[in-house]
Amino acid sequence: MNIIRNFCIISHIDHGKSTLADRLLEVTGTVEKRKMREQFLDAMDIERERGITIKMQPVRMRYRASESGPEYVLNLIDTPGHIDFSYEVSRSLAAVEGAILLVDASQGIQAQTLSNVELARGLDKTIIPVVNKIDLPHARIQETKEEITALLGTPPEDILEISGKTGQGVPELLDVIVSRIPQPAEEAEDRSLQALIFDFEYSSHQGVIAYVRVVRGTLKKGVKVLLAGAGHTFEAGEVGVFLPDRHAKEMLSPGEIGYVVTNIKKPETVTVGDTVTYAATPAPLLEGYKKPVSMVWANVYPIAQDDFDDLKKALDRLHLEDSSFSYEEESGALGRGFSCGFLGLLHIEIIIERIRREFNIDVVITSPTVNYQVTLKNGKTHEFHSPSEFPEDHEIQSIREPWASFSVLTPPSYLGALLSLLEEYEVIMGETTNVGSRLEIRGEMPLRELMRDFYNRLKSVTSGYASLDYALADMRDAKVIRIDVLIHGEIEPPFSRIVSERRVEREARALVEKLKKILPRELFAYKIQAQARGRIIASEGMSALKKDVTGYLYGGDRTRKMKLWQKQKKGKKRLKESGAVTLPHDVFIKAIQN
Repeated sequence: MNIIRNFCIISHIDHGKSTLADRLLEVTGTVEKRKMREQFLDAMDIERERGITIKMQPVRMRYRASESGPEYVLNLIDTPGHIDFSYEVSRSLAAVEGAILLVDASQGIQAQTLSNVELARGLDKTIIPVVNKIDLPHARIQETKEEITALLGTPPEDILEISGKTGQGVPELLDVIVSRIPQPAEEAEDRSLQALIFDFEYSSHQGVIAYVRVVRGTLKKGVKVLLAGAGHTFEAGEVGVFLPDRHAKEMLSPGEIGYVVTNIKKPETVTVGDTVTYAATPAPLLEGYKKPVSMVWANVYPIAQDDFDDLKKALDRLHLEDSSFSYEEESGALGRGFSCGFLGLLHIEIIIERIRREFNIDVVITSPTVNYQVTLKNGKTHEFHSPSEFPEDHEIQSIREPWASFSVLTPPSYLGALLSLLEEYEVIMGETTNVGSRLEIRGEMPLRELMRDFYNRLKSVTSGYASLDYALADMRDAKVIRIDVLIHGEIEPPFSRIVSERRVEREARALVEKLKKILPRELFAYKIQAQARGRIIASEGMSALKKDVTGYLYGGDRTRKMKLWQKQKKGKKRLKESGAVTLPHDVFIKAIQN
C-alpha cells in the first residue's frame, strides 16, 4: 500500500487536464508512443472533437522516481472541467487522496477553480498546485502564482510550472506526486471488504462493470460479494485494473483502484456510492456521494414517429452510460416522446448530439424547464416541470422553485457591463471580493433565470474573459405564471410555458409573433392569443386565404360577381363560427425549435 498514490486532476474547463494526462501516460511509458493520440483517455468522439472531457476515466501507471528507489503505482482519474459535470469531480475526489490543481498561465484562476478547491478542501485532500501552459507567449506565470498563493497559501516556490503540450516540468511533477500525495490510509487488521463504487459501465455480455476503490480487504475473482446499499448478492466475475484498457488480475488489494464484473443485467441495481463487501461477513456502508439530481428538464421527440422504439433504446443505452441522465415516457401533440432530466444546458447538448450521431435519430427538443413544487389549496403538494401539467391558477396556493448560488470571476474593466447584465436577471447580489487581479462576484438567482441564456450572455458582455460557477442552493417562493396560447379560441397545451411575472407580457408578445410566422392560414380569419390568469395579454390576427371565386367570369354584368362574393362572405362567416384551425405536426416542431 505504501507504493500506491491515488490522485485526480481538477481545473476549470480548457486549462489542459487531458493534455497533461497524455504527457503522464507518455512519460511513465503506460502507452507506447506509436499508440499515443491526443486526449487519449477521452473515449468518445464528441469529447475529442469538442476538446472537452465529459466522463471521468481512471488509469493505472507505474513510475520509478530513481533507479534505486521503489516502483510506484499511480492511479489517475481524469475528470471533466465543465460546470455541468462537477458531480464527476466530487466522485473522483472521494476515490483518491490527492489532487493536482491545474491553472492555465494565460487565464489564471477561474470560477470553477475556486469551487474545485472548496470540494477538495471539504474532503480533506492534498492539493498540488500547478501552473500549466507556460510555453504560451502571453503566459502570466508570476501573476498566476500570486493568485494561487492568495487562494491556497502555498509559497510561490512550491507551485510547479509545466507545459502539458511540450512535457516541460512533467517528470518533476511526477516526483512531487510521489512525495506529497499520501499513501492510502492503512486500516486496522480486518478481513472484511469495503470497496467504494465511484462509476460503472454496462456491457451486454458482462452486465454492469463497477469501477471501485478498495478501502479495506481484498476483492478476488469468484468470491461472493454483496452490494451493501442495494442488498444484492453476486459473484465477482472478473477483477482488474485500467492500463488504460481493462486488464484482468487475480485480486484488488487495499488502496487500489480497478473494476469488478458483476454480471448484473439490471443496471438500476447498481448505484454510484454503494459499497461492495463480502456476502458472508458484510461490512457497513462507506460514506458515498449524493445521487446526482436533474437540474433541468426537456421533452425529446423523434421527428419521425416510426423512430420512437429506436429512440427508447438509445435513451436506455445513454442512461446506462450516464446515471445522471434520466427519462420517462410521455405523449402529447407532438406524439410519443420522453421527458428527460439533465444536469445543465451542456449536458442537454451532449445527449442530443449523441442521439443524432451515434444512433442516427433526428429529434426535436423543447425549451428547458426546472422542477416546481406546487402546493394546492387542498393542502397537497406536487412537483411539475411540464407547463401543460401545471394546475389552474385558482387551484394554486403557492409555488416554490429551485435557486442557485453563483460566482462570477471577471476582470475589473468589465464590472459595469456585468452589473448591467445582472440587472436583467432576478439576482440577489452577494459580496464582491478581490481574487488576485480580478473580482469575484457572488450572488443568487432562480435556476430558471440561470438557464435563460445567462452563460452565453455573460461571455458576450465580458468578451469571454469572465467565468461562471454555480450550485443548487434551495427551494424558494416563485413569482411565476403560466402563459396559455389560444388558437381560434381553443387552448393549445403544447404552446404553454412558465415565465416570470415581470416578463409575462414580453414573453407573451414574442410567443404570438413567432406563432403568427409559422401557423397556416385558413379560408377564414382567426386570432392567436396569449392569456395568463384568464386575461388576454397579447394577440395577433391571421387573415383569411383569398380565393378568386369570379376568376372564370369575363366581362358581363357585375351583379353576377357581387352574388358570388356575397356567397363567399357568408361561407367564410360560417367557417369562422364552426371551423377549427388545423395544426400540422411540423408546426409544433417549429414552435419549440430555437
